[in-house]
Amino acid sequence: MTDARMTLRAMPFVFEPTDGHWNAARPEFSQVVNSASLAMPYLEPYLIRTMRAAKGQITDPALQAELDLYIKQEAAHYKQHRLFNETLRATGYTCIDGLEGRLNADYTKLEKERSLRFNLAYAEGFEAMALVIGQMLIEDRVHLFGNSNAAVSSLVLWHFVEEIEHKSVAYDVLHHLHPGYLLRITGLIYATGHIFWRTRQGYHTLLKEDGLSRSIASHWALTKVIYRVLFNILPKWLRILKPGYHPRQIADPAWALAWATLFRDNPAGAAKLDTAQLAGPVPVAA
Repeated sequence: MTDARMTLRAMPFVFEPTDGHWNAARPEFSQVVNSASLAMPYLEPYLIRTMRAAKGQITDPALQAELDLYIKQEAAHYKQHRLFNETLRATGYTCIDGLEGRLNADYTKLEKERSLRFNLAYAEGFEAMALVIGQMLIEDRVHLFGNSNAAVSSLVLWHFVEEIEHKSVAYDVLHHLHPGYLLRITGLIYATGHIFWRTRQGYHTLLKEDGLSRSIASHWALTKVIYRVLFNILPKWLRILKPGYHPRQIADPAWALAWATLFRDNPAGAAKLDTAQLAGPVPVAA
């Protein structure tokens, strides 16, 4: 049976031109997120192509239906990130073309030179990591998104609510076609290392263009936010290494379920959260 939580949503985000620091209190975290966003129009189409290539080999109709919804959600994600990324480009960041070129080359090379089996393992590795990141972002939402730009914060939180919703699809596709612990873990380690490496290159480059790379205060702020994120992620990431791991074992955060209810009742509100009141129920900005 198709997972009822998976929903295709038309999000009415309105992104205004920004200087990149959509969280004025945390410009370093802003650029970490911006760097990750630049990857989405390359990573997620790669995931979609990989899953489409595998679909003809899947014999389970329910899994095929879940895969169709997964593809639709991922397509919506990269299209919204592309719109946001264009607002970054419009502010004059000259490094964006180079960063995007590297990402495009990476995923073109993976698709061309690696087997479908390996690419499916990479896809599951990314989705396993995305589940971990989604939980971390929701748990630490007040610190990371408090009093920041409503549209950008809403974009990131929406994206990862849906990553939590389709958390099992890539795992189930990989297990259906190529079961095996070693392949799954290889994909996890490769995807994690690759994405963290490119994201790190991206935010350092963006911060350099901001003129913050020589600031001791900025270096310290970046170090603190990176260690905070890694400290919160690591225990969740390590559980993926267990031989009996399955993403369905991981309970969905109550806030993510509340967000889904908010979208059902008020799509415009879900696209513009009140970031001054993230501690409690999902708040809507005025």
